[in-house]
Order: sequence, then structure tokens, then C-alpha cells
Amino acid sequence: MKKTHIILIIIIAIALGAIITSLSNNSTYASFADAANHPNRTFHVVGKLDMSKPFIYDPQTNPNLFSFYMKDREGTECKVTLDKPKPDDFEHSDQIVVIGSSQSNTDFEAKDVLMKCPSKYNDGKPMEKQGAM
Repeated sequence: MKKTHIILIIIIAIALGAIITSLSNNSTYASFADAANHPNRTFHVVGKLDMSKPFIYDPQTNPNLFSFYMKDREGTECKVTLDKPKPDDFEHSDQIVVIGSSQSNTDFEAKDVLMKCPSKYNDGKPMEKQGAM
């Protein structure tokens, strides 16, 4: 075998290994129930805030601990704990994606939170600010 063939085989093997590794680490969109059934996996759970329950955030006690309640697309409610400060304008989000894993049937440990904010535009026209004029 030529040296170029051996080098080409090694490069292909490394590329296949990288592809397989990246595929195995992908997280998936799921519900809280799916996350509870697989506690060691990372999931993206899409849902909405439950505004009837309070947010738990005390920056003087622990500025990197924020908890809230969220309902996923199936309507299952779960307490979500985020080990980061409360995001700005969090309560104004239309939709939330929490990224993390389930700790129990009622708790979800989030590593990160993505927020979809309400649209600033209505029919292509900017919304007027309240109190402006």
C-alpha cells in the first residue's frame, strides 16, 4: 500500500469518528415527560411560563439561582431551576425553551434558557410606546 492510501484511510477514520461523536451529543426537543424518562440526557423543552405561580429569585441570597414554573406543549407543568441570574424581561416572553435534564417528575434542571419575545411589530408597523406623545 502506498503512503497516500494509508494517510487517506486515517483521515477518513478520524472524520467518521468526529461525525459519530457529534451525533451522539445532540439534544432533542421533548416534553417534560420524555425528559423524566431519560434523566441522564439533555433535552430542549418548549413551553410557556405559568404566570399563576411565583418566580423564585433572591439575588442577595444567591444571584445564580432562579426558579420558575413552566408548561410544555403537552400541558405538563414542571418546576424549572436555572443556575444563572434571572434573564431580563423574562416574564414578557411568548415562548421559552429550557435546555437541560430532568431531576424528577416535578423538577427540571436547566443549563440555559432561550426566550422568544413578543413581536415589536404589528402588521408591518412599529407599535407605539405607551406614554409617548
